[in-house]
Amino acid sequence: MAGSAPVCCLREIRSIMESPMDWCFAEEGHSQDIVLEKQVFRSKVLESHVQLACSSQYCAFPLNGNELCIWNIGINPVHQPLHLIGHHHSITAVSFGSKMDPLLVCSASRDYVIVWNLDECTKKALQGITPCGIVIGTLLGIVLYVRFSPDDQMVAACAGNRIYILNAKNEAVLAELEGHLAPVTAAEFCTWEKNMLISVSEDRSFKVWDCCTGVLIYQSAVLTAFPLLSLFIDEEKKQIITGCADGQLWIFSLISGHNYRCVVHINVKKEIERFYSKTGKYLQQFGEIQNNFKLSGINDTRVEETVETSLPILRIEHCDKPSHTDKEENFFPAVIARYLWIGSSTGLFIINLANFEIEAALHYKDYSDLSIQFAGSCVLTRKAVDGKVLCLLTSMFESVIALLEISPTALMRAQKNEFLSYGKEKCLLVIASCSLLPNSPLNTESLKKSSSKLTNKKTLGPKGTMKDQPLVFHNKIKSSGYTSAPQMKMFSPNTKMKKTNKVLEWKNNCKRKNKEYPLENFPPTKSEREISAAGKPTSISCIQYSGDGEQLACGLADKSLLVFNSNLTGTPSVFSGHDGAINSVGWSHNKKWLVSASEDKTVRIWSVCNTEPALLLGREMFQRSVRFAQFYYIDKFILLCCGAEFHLVNCYLDISKDDLKRYKQKSVCNLVQKFPMASTVEITSLSAVNDFYSYIVLAAGSNRALEVFDLNAGCSAAVIPDVQSRSVHQICQNKGSAFSTQQPEAYNLFMTSAIGDGIKLWDLRTLRCERRFEGHVNRCHPCGIAVSPCGRFIASGSEDKCAYIYEMHSSTFSHKLTGHTESVINVAFNPSSAQLTTATLDGKLQLFLP
Repeated sequence: MAGSAPVCCLREIRSIMESPMDWCFAEEGHSQDIVLEKQVFRSKVLESHVQLACSSQYCAFPLNGNELCIWNIGINPVHQPLHLIGHHHSITAVSFGSKMDPLLVCSASRDYVIVWNLDECTKKALQGITPCGIVIGTLLGIVLYVRFSPDDQMVAACAGNRIYILNAKNEAVLAELEGHLAPVTAAEFCTWEKNMLISVSEDRSFKVWDCCTGVLIYQSAVLTAFPLLSLFIDEEKKQIITGCADGQLWIFSLISGHNYRCVVHINVKKEIERFYSKTGKYLQQFGEIQNNFKLSGINDTRVEETVETSLPILRIEHCDKPSHTDKEENFFPAVIARYLWIGSSTGLFIINLANFEIEAALHYKDYSDLSIQFAGSCVLTRKAVDGKVLCLLTSMFESVIALLEISPTALMRAQKNEFLSYGKEKCLLVIASCSLLPNSPLNTESLKKSSSKLTNKKTLGPKGTMKDQPLVFHNKIKSSGYTSAPQMKMFSPNTKMKKTNKVLEWKNNCKRKNKEYPLENFPPTKSEREISAAGKPTSISCIQYSGDGEQLACGLADKSLLVFNSNLTGTPSVFSGHDGAINSVGWSHNKKWLVSASEDKTVRIWSVCNTEPALLLGREMFQRSVRFAQFYYIDKFILLCCGAEFHLVNCYLDISKDDLKRYKQKSVCNLVQKFPMASTVEITSLSAVNDFYSYIVLAAGSNRALEVFDLNAGCSAAVIPDVQSRSVHQICQNKGSAFSTQQPEAYNLFMTSAIGDGIKLWDLRTLRCERRFEGHVNRCHPCGIAVSPCGRFIASGSEDKCAYIYEMHSSTFSHKLTGHTESVINVAFNPSSAQLTTATLDGKLQLFLP
C-alpha cells in the first residue's frame, strides 16, 4: 500500500474566510431572487486557474496554495471548513468521486495525486486524529485535470501532454496515454462504453481512448485556432460537447455508426448578442467586457488581439429544466428541451440543446455586490436542489473564492423574450378556432354562386318579353327542297375523350386508398427506383404528391410540368405552356387541379384530366415572376406571391366548353386582397394549409424575417426578425395527411431552411425556434425539406449528392441516403404510404421505401 500523506486538522472559521453574505440580487428591478452569494473565502495566493469541485452537499477548492478546503453546504459554519493538508506544491486540480458512499475526493499538484475519503477524514478530525489520504501518483508534473471513473476504481490525471490512468486505491499506473501535442486540459470517462475515455487538449483536438489497453480509438482534426478548455459528456444523447478559449462550442455524436461526426458548431458570442437583440436588452457593456481581458505588458499585438476578443468556455455542465415554462404557458411544448450551463470568465449562460440558442445570461458585472466580477475558474452542481444550483468561482485577478446560489427559473423568467409574450397574446393557432369575421377576406362569396346568379338573370330576361329560343332542325319537316337532314357534318364535338377514363381512374384510386399511414414504420431509406424526368439533364425545381398519394407532380427548369405515377412507372402526363422555369407546383384538396407558378410571370391552373390550362393568370397581373402559388382554404382561394406581397385570389374553375365558343374559358378569378410584407424587397417563401380550415399564412422575406398573417382578420399578426442568417428559401409546415392522425398541437410546427444555416423548427404558439437540425450540406443551392405525414421524420436535400432524414426529437440526422448523381434539391413524402421521392439537379427522381 502506498504511503499516506500527513494531514489535517479541523479548524474553526479563521480570518481568511469572511462572514456569510446573505445578499439577494435581482436584475433590472425584478423581485425574484436570482443569485445569492452564500460564502466568500480569501486565499493567501492567487487561485485563478484551477479545477474546482462542487456537489449538492460539498464543494472543494485549493486554499493558500497547498491546502485542500472542503466546505459542507448543509451544516453549521461554526464547524467549517475541513482543511486537508498533504501537498507541498500548489494544488491545481480537484474532483469528487462518482459515488456518494463513500464520497471520495482527489486532489493533484506537481508532487502528489491524493485520494481522500471524506467520511473517514471528518471522523478522524473530530476525534483529534490526523486523517490520512492515499497517494496514488507521485511527481507526474503539473496536473491540470483529474476525473474518477464511473465505479471510482480509476483516476485519470492529465499532466502535460499525457494522461495517466491511476489506481484509485494504491499507487499504480494502469495506463499511460500519449498522443496529444500540447497539454491535456480535460478528460472524461464514457459511462455507457466501458474503458472509453475522451480527452481534449490545447492542441485543439479531441481523442478517444481505450483507457485499459492505452489504444487510441479516434482522433479528431484540428477544430479551431484556440485551445480546447472544457469537456462534457451528454449521457442521454450520447454526445460530447467541448468548448474553446474563443467562445466556440462543438457537439460530436458518440453513437455507434456516426463516426464521431460533428452535430453542430455554436458561436457562443454571437448567440449572446442574438439573445440580447431578441429580448430588446442590448448589452451596452458587451464590448467593454472584452477590453477588460487586455493584459498589460504584452508587446505581441497578436496575443493582445486574441485575448481581447476571447470568451473562454471554462465549464460546461448539465442544467435542470426550469420549472416555470410549461406551467406559465399552459400548453404541451412542441419539443422537450434540455439545457446546459456554460461558464465563462464574464458570466454564466443557459443554452438550449434543441435549438442551440441562449435562453438566459447572468453577467457577473450586472450584480455589483458580487465579490467576483471576472472568473478564472468555475464549477456548477449537476443537479438542482429546490430549484437552486450552486456555483463555485475563483477570481481571475484577486485571491478570492466565492460560492453562489443561483435560481435558473428566476433568471429565465426575468429575461423572457418580448416577442414570446406578444405571440401568446395573439393566440396564434394553425387550426381555425373561431368563426369567420363578417368583414374577413375569407368571407368572400364564391365565384361559382356569383356566376350562376348572373347566368340565371341572363336567361330569364326582362319581364313580358319573348325569350330567345334555339333553332332546331327536324328531319320530318320539308323545307327548301330538303327531304332529309344534311349529310355533311358542319360541327361535331368530340364526346369520346380520354379524360373520361382518367376521371374514372382517379375516382377508383381514391376509393382504393383508404388505409391508414403506418405511424410506427421505419423511415424510407432503401432505394427502389430511379428515373430521368426529362430526356436531357434538367433541374427539377419542385415536386409534390397529390393528397391521395397516387400521383407526383414535378416542375422542371425546362418550362414543363410532369405528373408521374407515385411508383415512378409508366409514361408521365405532360402539361406544357409556360415560357419560363416553373417555380412551384401544388395540388388541390380534391386532387382534380394543379396550380403552377413560373418565371414567365404567369400562374396556370390545370385540370388533371386535361393538358390545357383551365385558368391563366397572365402578365398583366404581375410585374415580376411569381415565386409561389398554392390552393388555400380547401380550394376556395389561390395564394400566390409576387415581389413583396402575396395575393389572395378567388377563382371558379370549369373546363367545360361551349360548342360554338370552344376558345372561351368558363373559369374566372377575382383578386380579393393583396397583403404586403413589411420592410422587404421580395417574398422568398410562402406557406399555408389547404387540407383543413386555417386562417394562418406564413411569409418569409429577403430581409431574413418571417411574418405571420391572420387572414381572418386580414392583417399581419406577428413578425419574427432574423429567422435565419440568410433569407429563408422554404417554409415547410407540418400539414399531416388524410391517412394519419396527429395531436392538434403538432400542426403548429413549421420549419424554415436557408442556405448555410441548416433547418430550424418553430412553434407558432411561442414564435420560438424549438430545434435546429444540422448535418446536411447546403452552401449554394436552395435544398428542399419535407416532413413525413406522421410528423416523426424530416427529410432534407443536400449538395453532397445525398438526402438526409432527421428524427423530430434529434438535432442530428439518423439516415443518410446515398446513390444520387447530383445535388439533391427537392424531397417529398408520400401522404398515404411510407415513400420518399428525391429530385436532383440533373433531373433524376429516386424512390425510397422502408
